[in-house]
Amino acid sequence: MQVDEQMYGSLERGEHPTLRYERRLPHPPEKVWLALTEDPHLAAWFPTTIDGDRAAGASLRFRFERVDGIDPMVGEMLTYEPPSLLEFTWGGDRLRFELAPHAGGTALTFTVALEELGKATRDGTGWHQCLDSLERSLAGDPTRPDDVDRWRELRELYAGRFGPEASTLGPPEALSAR
Repeated sequence: MQVDEQMYGSLERGEHPTLRYERRLPHPPEKVWLALTEDPHLAAWFPTTIDGDRAAGASLRFRFERVDGIDPMVGEMLTYEPPSLLEFTWGGDRLRFELAPHAGGTALTFTVALEELGKATRDGTGWHQCLDSLERSLAGDPTRPDDVDRWRELRELYAGRFGPEASTLGPPEALSAR
């Protein structure tokens, strides 16, 4: 398999291990912003609903509508600056989406500050697949394939990139039963 390094996330180690993805999208920031923030668009790529006001300081609730057996999570909207910066807590993690105009499209920088290093491979794999779905959705393909084989392939790749200490937690039981 040929690897396009630009597509893959990296892991920054430190007090708060952080996943980092940089994608160049051939769509204007305003279109990407809608995909990141509007419910009908979120369903095509984000793993949960995002219930709550789109305003800094708002309480958020996240429901896994596509997977049975995972309890909802709570969070808080930290920053909401259309169409360039979106940041919120998602369970114990902090998600940050930065958008900037770039070559007729958008440079998306997505970071996830993790609550623990051991889940970096698992979450890195999942976020990679979410970003792939985001790109498909922006291109007009709203289908969201649940490709378990692709998840396993990506997980192997991320485990090799991030190492054993970042690969101690596997998928939630509800997902591993698929």
